[in-house]
Amino acid sequence: MHHVAARAGVSLATVSNVLNHPERVADATAARVHDAIAELGYTPNRNARALVSGSTRAIGLVVASLRNSLFTDVVSGAHTTARERGNTLLVASSENDLEAQGEHLAFLESTRVSGILLASMTESREQVDAAKQHGLPVVYVNYEPTEVDACSVVVDNEQAGYVAAQHLITQGCRRIGFVSARPDLQPVGRRRAGLLRAVAAHPGVELIDIDAGDIDPPGGTDAGVRIARMPEHERPDGVLGVTDLLAMAVVSELRAAGIRVPEDIPVSGCDHNSVAWGGAVPLTSVTMHGSEMGAAAVELLLEELTDPMHVHRTVVLGSELVPRESTLGRAGAAAARVTPPSDPRRTEA
Repeated sequence: MHHVAARAGVSLATVSNVLNHPERVADATAARVHDAIAELGYTPNRNARALVSGSTRAIGLVVASLRNSLFTDVVSGAHTTARERGNTLLVASSENDLEAQGEHLAFLESTRVSGILLASMTESREQVDAAKQHGLPVVYVNYEPTEVDACSVVVDNEQAGYVAAQHLITQGCRRIGFVSARPDLQPVGRRRAGLLRAVAAHPGVELIDIDAGDIDPPGGTDAGVRIARMPEHERPDGVLGVTDLLAMAVVSELRAAGIRVPEDIPVSGCDHNSVAWGGAVPLTSVTMHGSEMGAAAVELLLEELTDPMHVHRTVVLGSELVPRESTLGRAGAAAARVTPPSDPRRTEA
């Protein structure tokens, strides 16, 4: 900075203002400073700056898995909003491993990020409490905490389960197979609650729980094989996968066994994973609004950092059905095709 100041013929304080408070510097003076910076190849030492200030204009984001497009959408929305607000975003994926998540949180804290966005599938109370005790605000994404006092942004997972089940019922399904696993995971439990609400509203409709053992595709493959082997009078006449990856695997196994989808068994997913939009049988699913969740989480975090009157709250985004060929067939899907709302309904608590 001394060299830049000397080259531009200004004070060290002016160089600092150009870098940190450009509105305080005349345009002509700022141009001279930027020219000197370009000539000298100067780059601010962010580590040194963080040591002085105690934080950076960086936000940490830890997601459960980047293999699910919901979380890549969360990253995209958070990145765009953070950049618009003059912040950078540092991203890590725990791959559903709580120990790895803790390691990522510790690393982000060591870089002196201003705060943390945590797109976890569990409460993670001890890890979050530790971060908060060290002065780092934490905002949950896609998870509503019950034991930690923190902001959160979630999609209405109960509504997601309800609208997916309701759609299958309107297609004439009376024995709905719910392919799921890990009921301890909040989104799983809430989607099942929505499914139960839809079933209860329609006498004569029954729920058949099918434990996949895992929420990843191998669990869906096993579930699909078991469904295909059931006697036809016991077999579900509609299937709802708690995740799109499970539902896709079920579709593959049913078709391999000669069972037509959707003519014999309509199949729906529940988390709008982009990998399920194409393929031989594009999958009906429910919007998750990941990009909007990421953007809202950044706004909540920055509000907590700057507003002394900030009150923790939960932002809930609505969910809508996106019907495709796996429940409607090709002709039906073409007739029903709609563009999901870009501005989802929000409620706050």
